Amino acid sequence: MRYRYTKYTGDLLDEIDLDDLVSKLSDMLLSSGFRSPWGDPSAGDEDRTMQALHDAILEALFSGGVLSEEALQQLLGEPADGDQESARQQLEDLIQQIIDRMMEEGFITSAPDLDDEREWRRGTSGGMGEDAGPVKFEVTDKALDFLGYRALRDLLGSIGRSSAGRHDTRHLSTGVETVAAPKPYEFGDTLNLDPSSTILNAVQRLHAEGRFLDVPGPAGSRIPGPGSRIIDVDYPDLMVAQSDYQSSCATVIMLDCSHSMILYGEDRFTPAKRVALALSHLIRTQYPGDSLHAVLFHDSAEEIPLKQLGRVRVGPYYTNTREGLRLARRILERQKKDMRQIVMVTDGKPSALTRPDGQIYKNAFGLDPYIVAETFAEVSACQKAGIMINTFMLARDPDLVAFVRRVAAICRGKAYFTTPYTLGQYVLMDYMDKKTKTIH
Repeated sequence: MRYRYTKYTGDLLDEIDLDDLVSKLSDMLLSSGFRSPWGDPSAGDEDRTMQALHDAILEALFSGGVLSEEALQQLLGEPADGDQESARQQLEDLIQQIIDRMMEEGFITSAPDLDDEREWRRGTSGGMGEDAGPVKFEVTDKALDFLGYRALRDLLGSIGRSSAGRHDTRHLSTGVETVAAPKPYEFGDTLNLDPSSTILNAVQRLHAEGRFLDVPGPAGSRIPGPGSRIIDVDYPDLMVAQSDYQSSCATVIMLDCSHSMILYGEDRFTPAKRVALALSHLIRTQYPGDSLHAVLFHDSAEEIPLKQLGRVRVGPYYTNTREGLRLARRILERQKKDMRQIVMVTDGKPSALTRPDGQIYKNAFGLDPYIVAETFAEVSACQKAGIMINTFMLARDPDLVAFVRRVAAICRGKAYFTTPYTLGQYVLMDYMDKKTKTIH
């Protein structure tokens, strides 16, 4: 029996780095409603359909550098061959394999079809007919955590290597790493003894007192024998090593999810979410003693779980900055940390206010004096509570610049005027450098 051997060309799916592909799909997976900036961004899920995922993968394959030139040529074939229908089918099969692999790896999952379930419960027809809606998917917690890790790695790579796992301050404390001269032990210090200084103190004290102890021991043993000296170490002799004081920090990141965050031809909310995910991953992995909470502010304000950060979207909302600051202050007042701070990411002026009766007062035209005065009053309350506010402004309107600088002056915080492209670098650099600049 004769065998016919052919050249093994390999599987195109094997050439695709799935992690790299998911990273390139991050804008789509972290979508904030930018596809419908003039409508209700919370009402449409066009970017959560399998067709939208298909199109995003197709663009990544051809424009994102996921496949090499040789692989693309193998996939598309030669135009002169005329067998373009086969090439298109091969491309569709590859995209379907990628989607299946993303599901197997736990990056996405199919969304439950609740509309069909409701119709079935009513006894009406439904299901997978021609009138059925598009098939949708959901982003998993694993995918959001992975995107946070990738965002953190990319941001740290652009600003340089950081010290891992601690916030250094100007204060000295007793710890493990010795960075300064030893000091006498005091009650409450970490008992990280400095042996040489402790023994030297004991020897000097015993010489001053004119006494050493002679202790006899059996011949051939390691117990000190005649002529040996035992140094009697007393409490005042103890010296401990000093290290940098490593403080703990409680942070609330406030994200503006008003409608302006996706208007004017620019998506500002998706980069803000990406930075929040990176900051969450940084604190969880390198600063375990710190805490991070997330607050969304719009017509009102609400705290959300960190694992839901990647799923939130903007809406047809105004900007209730004071309510966001008030909620953040209440959260931080419960935190027993050395340092408490608010990281506020916004692009607009305060345009809403919650009245004492619960009604929301709104005014989107200019800086309303009533809203601004109440917002400054809440900033002052944060300052009295020892909470610093650092504002990252994604707009450059002169009135907004003056407002943000006034906020920074009241609470002795900082004002950063940045863009969606540099927001992450500013936030992480500020977070990692803050304590050496603010603890005295």
